[in-house]
Amino acid sequence: MLKYKITDKVKVTAGKDKGRDGVVEKIVKGSSVLIPGINEYKKHVKAQGNQKGGIFSIPKPLPFSKIALICPKCGKPTRVGFRIAGKEKVRFCKKCDRQIDKN
Repeated sequence: MLKYKITDKVKVTAGKDKGRDGVVEKIVKGSSVLIPGINEYKKHVKAQGNQKGGIFSIPKPLPFSKIALICPKCGKPTRVGFRIAGKEKVRFCKKCDRQIDKN
């Protein structure tokens, strides 16, 4: 089980976009996340055939170590813990000690 899931609200804790919030759009290779509008870089593309050229903005993935989950209950950036609830493993907020998953 991963600490972050798609549609989780996260806060960037390091890098050029430190302090910005976003929603996880995609998890890349199990160790980094893609957040739209955050960690964007410019790519210069030359026109070839039917393809237009220009300068395009592309988001690059951020590693898990540079983001913190924003707890839906207390609204603070927090670390994620795991515990066994019944027969399933669930995530919980380390600050308010409440369950994050809706299950």
